[in-house]
This record gives sequence, structure tokens and C-alpha cells, in this order.
Amino acid sequence: MQQNKPLHNQIPKRNQLYRKVLIKLTLETSKMYHIEEMRTRLTLNEQSLSNVHTTDFPGSYSGYNDAWDSRKFISNFRVKIISIDDKEMQFDMIGIDASIANAFRRILIAEVPTMAIEKVFLYNNTSVIQDEVLAHRLGLIPLDVDARLFEFRQTDDLEGTAEDTLDLELNIKCTKNPSAPKDATDPNVMYKHHKVFSGDIVWIPKGNQSDVSCVKPVHDDILIAKLRPGHEIDVKMQAVKGLGRDHAKFSPVATASYRLLPEIKLLSKITGDDVKELQSCFSPGVIGIKQNDQCEEEAYVVSARMDTCSREVFRHPNLKDKVKLSKVKDHFIYSVESAVGLAPNVLVSESIKILMTKCRSFLRELDNAQDKEMDTQ
Repeated sequence: MQQNKPLHNQIPKRNQLYRKVLIKLTLETSKMYHIEEMRTRLTLNEQSLSNVHTTDFPGSYSGYNDAWDSRKFISNFRVKIISIDDKEMQFDMIGIDASIANAFRRILIAEVPTMAIEKVFLYNNTSVIQDEVLAHRLGLIPLDVDARLFEFRQTDDLEGTAEDTLDLELNIKCTKNPSAPKDATDPNVMYKHHKVFSGDIVWIPKGNQSDVSCVKPVHDDILIAKLRPGHEIDVKMQAVKGLGRDHAKFSPVATASYRLLPEIKLLSKITGDDVKELQSCFSPGVIGIKQNDQCEEEAYVVSARMDTCSREVFRHPNLKDKVKLSKVKDHFIYSVESAVGLAPNVLVSESIKILMTKCRSFLRELDNAQDKEMDTQ
């Protein structure tokens, strides 16, 4: 009959087995953490960037199911408005790929339609500004009008209709001010109407346009020209609906940009003289100072969002190994500034509708292609 081995002989073997299992789990955990960081973080190094490519597609990594799942996307996707007013808006879009984020930006710039001056008919221009320069300046003046109320004008239509054209005019003449003192040298005192502003542009309603809209420049103080006595500008203009991809004057935004959410990790405690030095390496409000349990000043991250990612900290040998800088790949901080009469949130909504329309059109083309292939077979 076989006797059991003494317990004290089995303990070292068990410890060795536990040690192997622990090492294996540690390696697996480290590997998974490294893969997760590659998938979700863009790393800022001293001289370069790492993990800049999108890799969360099927087959990239074993153990990860990156197949498209609408329920997973809905649960992860979020939009958070940070600030908004009539002209500017900042919001976070979380849980999307960079290609989709950039699509929204490009559509905002180039494919949301607006109204802008397209035709300029010069009846008289005795100012020092050439006719072509004057027409160009007038075309770039943003108009406060909702382009959704109008149709695109046909290319062969020379006159335009109330549904697709706005008529405007600018008629101004500079004269001497008879009540100005003889020793006056200030043009504002000596002359009348010596500065032509966008507020001098007058809208002439066509048809029933006055019932549905009110048209005027977004800003009344855009300087168009400077005149002297005897100078006169008499022009009529037509504004039509257009897209920013055809001409920049139709772009509805002054800026439409995004950046990735910064992430700052302190790899070790930073105390003493290094605290102030670390704080000076980042934008104001990023690094804070607190009293730790040892009554020492210790640095901590207040708001990584406010950082401009200058990587100044890597220039300090005593700090560069204590800080890790990265960006969250699927967290986009958008800034949108409207240049027309529509609020920025309306422009963002319109860009989403346009992208949805593009997707539907693409799906229809795929279906048609499949039908044609089936017919040929």
C-alpha cells in the first residue's frame, strides 16, 4: 500500500505552482493592459507620438471582439454640451472613430448650405477701391438669414425668384459736412458718409419674402470702403444659396475644429521644489497643489482637459520620467463658431442630417449594385 508523502514535502511544490500561475496571470494582465492602451490611447513621447492609428477593427487582437454591434455603440456613444450661446458652442463627442468625427467637421465647413452675395451689379463706383475688390468684399459679408427657407438657384436662371434669390442694394455718397469747423482735421467731423459699413446694405424683399424672413448682415460694423467728397458707390446685389465646397463665402462656420481629450498621469509623488516646476510646465488650471499627510506640498492633476499638450515637461530631466501624457482616442472636444445667422447647435444638427442622407444614399447604391449583379447572373 502506497503511503502519502509528508505534507512538508508538498508545500514547496505548491508554492512553485502558485508562483508560476501568478507570473502567468501577471504577464497576461500586463499584455492585456498594453493592448488596451494601444487601442484606446495616443501616447505623447518626448520626440514622437505612439499608437496614432485606429486598430479597433475585427481581427486586430486575439481575445477582442471588435465586430460592429449597434447596441454596444449606442451604450458607449455620448454627446455632452460644455458651453453654448448664439455664436459659439463647445461639446464632447465620445465613443466614435476619428473618421466619423472628421466627417462632421468637414460637413460643417463645406456642405451645410448658406446664403451669400453671388452677383454684384455696379452702376457707379468712384471710390479708390477697384470694382473687382469691392465685389469680392461684398461677397464675403455674412448674411443673417436661414438658408433652409430657400432653394438652390438653377444655373441657367439669370433673374432668380423669390424662392431662391435675395435682392440687396448699397447706395451711398460722401459729402462735406457744412457744419464742420473750418480748422477741423478729423474725417468724422469733416465729412458725411465717408465710411461704408455692412450696415448700409439694404434688403429689397421680393415676392412674399418679407412674410417669412428678415435679411441683414450678421455684423453692421464691417468696413467696406472709405470715401471722400465726390465718391459714390451704387451697387445692386443678388444673394443665392450655396455650399462652402464651392466658395468659402458659403461656409457657415468661422471655426469648426476638434481635439482629443488629454490625459495626464503622475507616475510617482511629486513634492518639494518640483511641484512649482511641474505646475509651470502645463497650462493654467491643469496642475494643482495640495498638502499631503506629511504636511508637504504635493502636485496633483486638476483638469487635464485644459492642457494644450505642449510636452514642456519632457524638457525637465527631473520630471520627464514622473509624468505620462496621452490622449483618449474616442473622446473628441469640438469647438464650433457660427459665422451666419444660425446658432451653432443648429449647424451641428444640419451636419448630422447631411451625413445621414449620405449614408442612406450609399446604402441605396449598394442595393442597386447587388440587384444589377443578380440580374446579370
